Amino acid sequence: MADKNSSKNNFIMQAGILAAAGIISRIIGLLYRGPLQSVIGNLGLGYYQSAYNYYTIILLISSYSIPSAISKAIAQKLGEKEYRNAHRLFHGAMIYVLVVGGIASLFLFFGAGLFVSGAAVTVLRTFAPTIFVYGILGVLRGYFQAHKSMAQTSVSQILEQIANAVVSVGAAYLLIQMFMGTMEVPADQAGQVMRATYGAVGSALGTGVGVLVALLFMAGVYALNRGMILRRVQRDRHEHVDSYGQIFKTITLVVTPFILSTAVYNLSSTVNNSIYTKWYPSLRNLDTVSIYEKYGIFSGQSLTMSNIPIAFASAMASAMIPSVAQLIAARDVKGAREKIGLAVKTTMVISIPCAVGLFVLAKPVISLLFTNKTAEELNLAAALLMTLSLSVIFYALSTLNSSILQGLGKVNTPIINAGISLVVQTVAAVLLLMFTRLDLYSIAIANTLYSGMMCVLNQWAVRRAVGYRQEIVKTFVIPAFASAFMGAAAWAIYEGLYMVTKSMRISVIPAIVIAAVVYFVMLILMRGITEQELRSFPKGYLLVKVAKKCRLLR
Repeated sequence: MADKNSSKNNFIMQAGILAAAGIISRIIGLLYRGPLQSVIGNLGLGYYQSAYNYYTIILLISSYSIPSAISKAIAQKLGEKEYRNAHRLFHGAMIYVLVVGGIASLFLFFGAGLFVSGAAVTVLRTFAPTIFVYGILGVLRGYFQAHKSMAQTSVSQILEQIANAVVSVGAAYLLIQMFMGTMEVPADQAGQVMRATYGAVGSALGTGVGVLVALLFMAGVYALNRGMILRRVQRDRHEHVDSYGQIFKTITLVVTPFILSTAVYNLSSTVNNSIYTKWYPSLRNLDTVSIYEKYGIFSGQSLTMSNIPIAFASAMASAMIPSVAQLIAARDVKGAREKIGLAVKTTMVISIPCAVGLFVLAKPVISLLFTNKTAEELNLAAALLMTLSLSVIFYALSTLNSSILQGLGKVNTPIINAGISLVVQTVAAVLLLMFTRLDLYSIAIANTLYSGMMCVLNQWAVRRAVGYRQEIVKTFVIPAFASAFMGAAAWAIYEGLYMVTKSMRISVIPAIVIAAVVYFVMLILMRGITEQELRSFPKGYLLVKVAKKCRLLR
């Protein structure tokens, strides 16, 4: 029993480390968006996000799925103590990404005009080399994740975001200053487009530099551990050694489903981008520059905010894949069910209050982090965030369950579910844009519909695959009730402080802090989380100590 509990705690701790890094990375990414937006404007964000969406798809197809896929394949070899074959698989994966990443980078650079037009072409070409670098980084991250060692990946993610933030803002500022001669926004539209383009290119450079810094760190970590790794390989007495032909076949079989799943899963943003920035202006005879500017508000502000809590689910998912794969390989279905249930509960305990908080404090949170020229822009960003808030819960759960299904060997299921959801959301977006005046809200509603469909379909598939039934009260009901109390407290405190200070930025921070404390207290009082589970969180022992001192735990 002690070993079982230790294993459970270690899983949550490793997932917690990766989750904490993911959240920190998202926070860094969020904090620099404000200064970046003030430099390049909403139009620059629109160009950047449009190019970024297509860069992401090519990255997903070529390199992005590598960490998860490789961690699963290597974890299976490690579970059977085939250290030599695990290391050969690592070498084969590195060769794979060098070839595929190189081809993808060249394709994106020379074929940028196939995906975007005008100012966004230059931005997309700037992204191209990053794909090649990311592939190498992905293999190194996947190798350490397969060993259930998440600290290296976590640190590299944080370093990546820090470098990205500094270089993105700095490069955008320098390019605008160098080529425009001033930071003032030109009065004419052509000047505004030029300024936005230089700013977006600077942001794209920051993305590449961030990935390069993370790669250098992971390469250094591998170099430090290389001696120990090789000694373990030399001690391996397994007679069977996989040929590189077998290895490339394994990589292809493992990577391909991950590629299809993640590509289809993330195709939603690209489709929505194309519908709104290309098809919709021609439908309504609208100015494309104003469309890109509004899309910059949606993608650069509202969508960015809603994506932060989802980082936890993504981190949990990365930790889940090798763990579930090993349990299934050992035919430990009961252990897999327990791990799945624990991961779902932990994800909901975090994502539900985040969704409520974003809904209640949408406007002051947007105001805190971004600079909007008019009250109309602020109101639009806040209303879009409120519309997207429910998708936080849906995306968190669907992302987790998608990775669980991959760990269970049901690699085609998330692809099918994502495809169905994509069709539904695309039809919904088109119909809403055609027959209503919801404008950009149509895209936000379609995004939420997509995440909801994915959530339901993936949850149902996991249940069928392992005969697992999620505990309802402590997983969903109690966090929802605690979040309702938290939301009421956040609104009351914010409104009270705003009446006194007349400042949204000053009022929102105390409201967030106190709301978090209210949620923590309510969750414990309602017995929504046990002491053991609380200890497994990052800084869990400190949380338990505080809870006991306040007599919330006995």
